[in-house]
Amino acid sequence: MPNAVSPKVAIVILNYNTRELLEKFLPSVLATEYAHNEVWVVDNASTDDSVAYCKANFSQVQLLVTEKNLGYAGGYNWALSQIKADYYVLLNSDVEVSSNWINPLVEMAVSDPTIGAIQPKILDYKNKTKFEYAGASGGFLDKFGYPFCRGRIFDTLEDDNSQYEIPRKVFWATGACMFVSSEAFHRVGRLDADFFAHMEEIDLCWRLQRAGYSIWVEPSSVVYHVGGGTLAEGSDRKYFLNFRNNLFLLAKNHASPFWFMIIIWRMILDGVSAYKFLLEGKVSLFFTILKAHFAFWGQFHTVLGKRRWVKTLGKASVSLYSKSIVWQYFIKGKKKFSDLERIV
Repeated sequence: MPNAVSPKVAIVILNYNTRELLEKFLPSVLATEYAHNEVWVVDNASTDDSVAYCKANFSQVQLLVTEKNLGYAGGYNWALSQIKADYYVLLNSDVEVSSNWINPLVEMAVSDPTIGAIQPKILDYKNKTKFEYAGASGGFLDKFGYPFCRGRIFDTLEDDNSQYEIPRKVFWATGACMFVSSEAFHRVGRLDADFFAHMEEIDLCWRLQRAGYSIWVEPSSVVYHVGGGTLAEGSDRKYFLNFRNNLFLLAKNHASPFWFMIIIWRMILDGVSAYKFLLEGKVSLFFTILKAHFAFWGQFHTVLGKRRWVKTLGKASVSLYSKSIVWQYFIKGKKKFSDLERIV
């Protein structure tokens, strides 16, 4: 059990060829005011000089180096199997933290042992008055597997006018900065390495909730995220992972007896996106979605095995947004989180 007075927190930064980001943002992490913390850099087989730079400039940082690039999920699983702490912070290398960012997260976590994960408020490093895409002020998921946030729906980012300052339960906490109970993390099977990168944190949060844990956002903790530090925004690889992993996510976790039909509907919606890309002349993205669908069906048997295993974690109810966020956003014109109805 965590030390209720001052639990040990391991801040773990997964790095892949982002030496310049470590140079820029690691000092703010090392300036964290919470005393009982360790800072780890896990290098995911970088080909730049990240490791040499850390050794030469940050002697207080503990360093782990993989033999090959294991992806976000695999890299963290490998590292966290070796790091002992009451809580982990999975922190991207392109995040600037405020000095007191850890304390509100620790206070919330120790107040309730059923809290599995927490995220801070995520603002855009390049425009600190706006929410940042990867998490904003807490994540949600609609019935077709589309993620959205308090402060961000699809590509619409809201200004932060303190409208989402109340701590609350959410569906998922961002992998850009996730504070997670180490006991809960290992209990529910860690991150799914088959995702490689993208949406693995949503999958983890879904399993945590299935096991009876809750997910929260604590907006009094604030960090600033650059975004797109490893995979460029709009890259074919990023689209492939997002479309394939969305299907993984639904097939593994959706508890509805009609889960298979939900997947079929989601694939139809993906087809609409693919056709739109084709009309826009983005032919490579059209084929990327087809490739993602074929990859999903190629691993469908494996996913079914994982689905059976997920059921063994527990029977706690997990609430998805009951409406289609696609319909709400594109048809009904609801661009802000505060415009939405029935968010539990």
